[in-house]
Amino acid sequence: MEKKSYVSPLSERYADEEMKYLFSPDYKFSTWRRLWVALAEAEHELGLPVSEEQIAELKEHIYDINYDVAEAREKIVRHDVMSHVYAYGQQCPNAAGIIHLGATSCYVGDNTDLIIMTEALGLVEKKLVGVIRVLSEFADKYKSQPTLAFTHFQPAQPTTVGKRATLWIQDLLSDLENIKFRKSQMKLLGSKGTTGTQASFLELFGGDMTKVRELDRKIAEKMGFSDVYAVSGQTYSRKVDFDVLAVLAGIAESAAKFSNDIRLLQHLKEIEEPFEKGQIGSSAMAYKRNPMRSERIASLSRYVISDLMNPALTASSQWFERTLDDSANKRISVPEAFLATDAILNLYINVSDGLVVYPKVIEKHMMAELPFMATENIMMDAVMRGGNRQELHEKIRVHSMASSKRIKEEGADCDLLDRIASDPAFGVTREELDGILEPSRYVGCAPQQTEAFLSDVVAPVLSEYEGEDVGSVSINV
Repeated sequence: MEKKSYVSPLSERYADEEMKYLFSPDYKFSTWRRLWVALAEAEHELGLPVSEEQIAELKEHIYDINYDVAEAREKIVRHDVMSHVYAYGQQCPNAAGIIHLGATSCYVGDNTDLIIMTEALGLVEKKLVGVIRVLSEFADKYKSQPTLAFTHFQPAQPTTVGKRATLWIQDLLSDLENIKFRKSQMKLLGSKGTTGTQASFLELFGGDMTKVRELDRKIAEKMGFSDVYAVSGQTYSRKVDFDVLAVLAGIAESAAKFSNDIRLLQHLKEIEEPFEKGQIGSSAMAYKRNPMRSERIASLSRYVISDLMNPALTASSQWFERTLDDSANKRISVPEAFLATDAILNLYINVSDGLVVYPKVIEKHMMAELPFMATENIMMDAVMRGGNRQELHEKIRVHSMASSKRIKEEGADCDLLDRIASDPAFGVTREELDGILEPSRYVGCAPQQTEAFLSDVVAPVLSEYEGEDVGSVSINV
């Protein structure tokens, strides 16, 4: 029987193909080769002895990577970059002598990492907008649906289902701003040499500093970047990795908050996440509809948030111009943060697009608590009819405590309104009190706040991405 090796669940179960491809060997090593082509082209354009024929040969073999040659070579030299320089040279014999000219390993390694993270941030941004779009439609649909609000998970002044959704959206808009800013700050390392001084390139260009600087600019332009980091050691500052993963951790925070709210609402039977016809909620209890997807959002979010410690520790422990204790950690922590965030956003879109709302249950819970919440209005009305505010307040306190005790100790229904109606100090009938218990009277400006938020804040943001489709998201389990 064939034994199966470990495969990361992030790759096998959770993340999409598009994100997985960005962190695949094919994308990584073809980007190395694209960088070697960019270096050769820039050196040719600046007068170094690199021919157009050599460049053409390099371009012919960017994507048909001879992995077997590189892997065999690495077993001998124990150096991944030099193994791939060798393998590329085997396919491009005429250009073999100029591949990697003047560069160090971080020229391909670090520049590729920066390229991949920038591309991956773009994918995350697109899905983040997708979540905001779906939740905006949900918020608009339920902007006037009264529901109990909670503070400390205790019933508090009512809000609306749509207004609550705006709180989720607001967090995501903050994440979107952060991701746009981080993308705007991404730069290429360029060609900085072994300690960041560009000494090898200064030598190649015969001391011409202008050409050394132009080489950086040309490489960045060819790779789709407008700028390079002005100074560096051999590597770009590892704080960049922290800054990028901080954005992902922020998204995870927002998603986890949403998932927690949905899990609590599903317990209350007010709102449920999607549940498919053949889905099994529990292996033992066939009747259960567990919030499995929301729980998975919470679980993966916890991983991304904790993963932020990796680049923080790595950045803080670098020595001078370069140490190699970052490499193994970066290979794991950065890709996994992106793959997990991709999975989180897939789930977020899936859950928010299929939320099931139960207005009757929401109304039942509301009406069970509303008599207590209406007491301030009842008291104010009685005062306007000539009652004493302090005396009425004390009477409401006594009636409320008695009714609450009966509910908790006897499991009885709320009889607070009956108690108030029978108290002559309030001068009000039970029918009049029932007229006060209209939930929409107690939601304040929630519907109007929701409308204004969606039109004034969310709509302009979504208009920036009009026509941009997140594509079809799918979850594997």
